[in-house]
Parts: sequence; structure tokens; C-alpha cells
Amino acid sequence: MAFPAPGAPPSPLHKPSAKLQIVGLGASAGGLGALEQFFAHVPPHSGLAYVVVQHLDPTHKAMLAELLQRVTAMPVLEAAEAMPVAPDTVYVISPNSELTVQAGLLHLNPPHTPRGMRLPVDVLFSSLAMAQGERAIGVVLSGMGSDGTVGLQAIHTQGGLTLVQDPATAAFNSMPQNAIATGCVDIAAPAADLPGHILRMTALATATTTMPGAADEGEESALATILGLLREHVQHDLSQYKASTLTRRIQRRMGVHDLASRAAYATFVRQNPQELDLLFKELLIGVTSFFRDPAVWQELQDQVLPALLQRRPEVSACEPGWWAAPQAKRPIRWPWHSRTWWPPCLAHPAHLPAACRSLPAT
Repeated sequence: MAFPAPGAPPSPLHKPSAKLQIVGLGASAGGLGALEQFFAHVPPHSGLAYVVVQHLDPTHKAMLAELLQRVTAMPVLEAAEAMPVAPDTVYVISPNSELTVQAGLLHLNPPHTPRGMRLPVDVLFSSLAMAQGERAIGVVLSGMGSDGTVGLQAIHTQGGLTLVQDPATAAFNSMPQNAIATGCVDIAAPAADLPGHILRMTALATATTTMPGAADEGEESALATILGLLREHVQHDLSQYKASTLTRRIQRRMGVHDLASRAAYATFVRQNPQELDLLFKELLIGVTSFFRDPAVWQELQDQVLPALLQRRPEVSACEPGWWAAPQAKRPIRWPWHSRTWWPPCLAHPAHLPAACRSLPAT
């Protein structure tokens, strides 16, 4: 079978697929050997696309595509602006550029920071998190520094899959270790084993899943056990949470630990309480994290509300959904739901700052 020469443009007939899953890989010092081990174990028809960012000397001709082509049957191409991403293809960054993915296309931009301060792996991973959400996959391999850590956190926040090379097997372990230290890494393994983990997890995600309503009695009982353990451990009742989200996130955690049933996972979390913290974090919706940030509410109470209460314009009445502040004679509006006095993001009025709790509703 003939493959395009490295750097050859993709077929003009190819159109980016919204369903295509993209694996981002980041490496630095010692990364070539790790990349070779990784791609030597990727089957040529995995159905995934692979985008590689390695720290390159901007003054030297890039040889990464040619070097990786020696170990894989997949075509290895140097990225070009607006190049469509195709399955079963490897794309590598060109020197002196930042590489991002958007709407199934690769984009190249000049670096925004001086040499020595650049974080091209973070740039790629952050774009994958935005473009692919929970379908994003990020892999950090051998390298010095912490490039890739912020990007993996972005992917993890979106519910994507995060992997690193086992630091014990990396020529330079700073990049994998820094990522692991944040608690955002799902799987750490030797570079040669990472493709197998990725394929197992993607197969699990794309397989037809059994929804809770159609699950057998044992699986339903196991789900109730998991939710009960969560409620006891984190003091939050998630039994009314969206069923599809519960199922998807629990199955993802099962896949990370290679567990075949909810019953096995229930046993696992009972024996490993720290897993309950990880599951709870995954169940929380990342885009609403603002409402769970104590510093934001403290700033609101200490700075924003006092400044508002110092103003004293006269008002004759208040519309529904407003608070009349007798102390300041000024209405303060909150994003009320039309059928409740309390913001929908808050479980109870007691969570409001003290300055608001004292204001009577009109």
C-alpha cells in the first residue's frame, strides 16, 4: 500500500469530520524515542488522528516527520495552515510555530512569546479541549519543564482523556511528573502501552451503552451503592443528576481502572475512597465552576456589595425579581429564575453573602 510522502497535502476531496477523534501528543527532551515507541504500537487503522507537538529548534530543518515515518504505516505529514485532519494520519508541528485545531482543521500561528518561554503543547491541548470537549485526548511524553500541564488540565476539565508517559520510563521526567502532580492525569504508563489504553477507552466510549433505566437489577443496585458512597463521602446527593451524564462518567472511570461492571467499580470505590473525589470532580460541570469558587463569592461580599450599598438613589418600588435594600434605598438585581427567588445555581439562600440575606423581598 502506498502512502503519501511526508509533507504531502491531503486529498482535496477529504472533508473534516465532526465525529473524528484527535489525539494530541506533546514531547520535549527525550521525546523522539518516546514518540517512536508510541507510534510503533498504534495500529494503522485505529480510526483516530494524531497531532504531534515537540519542542523544535526554529533554526534547523524539521526531520520529525521523516523520523516517525520509519516506525508507522500511517502517513506522517508536516502540518500546514487550514489542513483538514483525517483519520489514521499523523500530523507534526513545523518549526517556529504554534499549532492548534479548530473545526477539524489545523492552524499555524507565529509564536506569541520569546524562545525559551514558549508552551506549544499547552497551546495545542487547550485548542483540543475547546474543539473536542469530552472527546479530546492529550498525551504528555518525555520532556523537561511543565509544558502540557495546563493543557491537560483543560482537557480534563472538559471530561476528555489525559495520559502521560510513566515518569520512571521517560528519559526526562519533568513534563509527565508535573502533569501528574496536578491530579488531572487519568493514565500513566510506558509510551509503548499508551496506544492500547487509548484504543480501549475510545472503544468503551463509542460502544452502545446500557442506560440506567434499562440496566439489570444488579447494575441498578451497584449504581445506587456508588451514589450512596458519594453522598456519604462528599455530602452531595447526585441521585437526581442527569442519568446519561452519570452513566457516561462512571463508565469512563470504570475504563480508566479496566473494570467491567458497575458492581466491580462499586467495590473499588468502597476500598479506595480517593476515587470518590475523582468521580465527584468529573461529575461536576466544568463551565459552572464559577459558582463553586469561594474566592469569587468572598470578593462579591467584601468589595462589590459594599460599594453598591454605599449608593443611595431614591426608588419608589421594585419589580418582581429585585431586592429592595432599605439601608441603601437601591434595588439589587440577581439572575433569578422566573419561578424562584433564589439563583438556580445555589442550593439554599444561606449560600448568599450576609449582606444579601438581610435584604427583604418586595
